[in-house]
Amino acid sequence: MKQPLTVLVPCKDESQNICACIESFYEIADEILIADSGSTDNTLELVRRYDKVRVVEREYRTSGDFKNWAIPLASHEWVLIVDADERITPELCREIVDELSRGAAFDGYWIYRDNHFMGHRLNYGDARRDGVIRLFQRDKGRYEGPSDHGEVKISTGKVGRLENRMTHYSVWDYDQLFEKYHRYTTLQAHQWYEQGRDTSYFKLLVRPAFRFFREFILQGAILDGKAGLQTSWLAAFYCFSKQARLWELKHGKTQEEIEPQSGGNQERRRAA
Repeated sequence: MKQPLTVLVPCKDESQNICACIESFYEIADEILIADSGSTDNTLELVRRYDKVRVVEREYRTSGDFKNWAIPLASHEWVLIVDADERITPELCREIVDELSRGAAFDGYWIYRDNHFMGHRLNYGDARRDGVIRLFQRDKGRYEGPSDHGEVKISTGKVGRLENRMTHYSVWDYDQLFEKYHRYTTLQAHQWYEQGRDTSYFKLLVRPAFRFFREFILQGAILDGKAGLQTSWLAAFYCFSKQARLWELKHGKTQEEIEPQSGGNQERRRAA
């Protein structure tokens, strides 16, 4: 008999994704916990059409912080976290059911992702090595780590790996991508700033260049064609942007500092 499973979906304004996401795992979920952080589209209207859904709401600060708030709200001992832009394949569904039916050998499981860039599957580069701990016992797993890219840590250390992959449609257009980059790089730079860190020529120049070379040549993203070329440049740009934003916080000057505006001067100009 399968142990009951809560599938937790954190989301905000995901009306284009949410139905396909839910339907990909609907049959194996005993509870679908939608953790919403302020949707203004019809996301919540759509999710309430599914009879297994329970909605909880709270403001979003960081991904790990938000998920750590939602995890204890799951009704069942086993939790599967699925982002709205991810899909659980039929093969992965069957593997999860099998694992929870025979008595799980571990307290948490790595699941690897098939990443897509604007609809194109990526077979090389960092994207192919992308694994996340998403299936785990509710009371033994919490997110730890920096920025929006923390990972679940299992308190017992008993972590296995599932063989089948989930599908991840990370971005559909550049507007969506740059919105994510803005959030991620700003948050990371502020964390580094609070830690007293600073950037350098090496971090601004050499590290992004090597990131491109590693992704495109050493990890074979060149074989993904123009999609691989773009993701390699974007990886380098992301690396650079975090350091550039840190430099902005540490050394950037405001316009007010350079061109102070005096109320009195403005009044004299108007009078003249």
